[in-house]
Amino acid sequence: MQRIQKELGEKMAQESHKWGMVIDIDRCSGCNACVIACQSENNIPTNLEAHFNQRRAIQWIRIERYWEGEFPDVKARFIPIICQHCGNAPCEPVCPVYATYHNNEGLNVQVYNRCVGTRFCANGCPYHVRFFNFWEPEWPESLKNQLNPDVTVRSRGIMEKCTFCVQRIRRATRLSDRDSVELQDGDRGLNPACVNSCSTNALIFGDWNDEDSQINQIRNKEMQEGGRAFGLLENLGTSPNVIYLKKVDESAEGHHGH
Repeated sequence: MQRIQKELGEKMAQESHKWGMVIDIDRCSGCNACVIACQSENNIPTNLEAHFNQRRAIQWIRIERYWEGEFPDVKARFIPIICQHCGNAPCEPVCPVYATYHNNEGLNVQVYNRCVGTRFCANGCPYHVRFFNFWEPEWPESLKNQLNPDVTVRSRGIMEKCTFCVQRIRRATRLSDRDSVELQDGDRGLNPACVNSCSTNALIFGDWNDEDSQINQIRNKEMQEGGRAFGLLENLGTSPNVIYLKKVDESAEGHHGH
């Protein structure tokens, strides 16, 4: 029986996808287009000034800004932060109701109607990308008719986070099954909203299990000695499915990333 289960598990692992992303910090201009696209696609409520002041704003993707150098040679750096969909996610084992788990496509899934709002997962996440709904969601009257019908509106008292726009993945999968065609790497219908909105192509989405995918080609190139690839807080052993490419410092000798 154990042998059969092992063979079935290996078969599922071979057949399933493993969605991931490459984020090129060198290309990010900090425009926040990805933030707006994410809010629009995933029915994220409008964040008021009071929400930010109380540290209760909800942003599935945020742009962290930091500074390098000394005045007057100061440079602004930007780094998009999203759920890393970790292979060894610290948020998953702490949930007492199994509201967050890892599916067979490499996604860290959040089941909204199972969540009871303990916030244990937020405490366990080192990336600070899980958010608790302290209020019932509200939108200006002009935006209510623009909500995405494919995405659940989360109620007060539960957690939410980036899903890699799983509704777009599901739609693209259904269409590919209907037409008996393979999912295409880089398909805009498959890509998360943040990826499609990026004017500099700083965000690239794909399947790690597809050896020919663009993200795999980038990883194979940049993971070599002298490459720019790194995992965010990878020393914690979270095994993130998101890879970052270091900023290129053109003023440094040899244009090394940092």
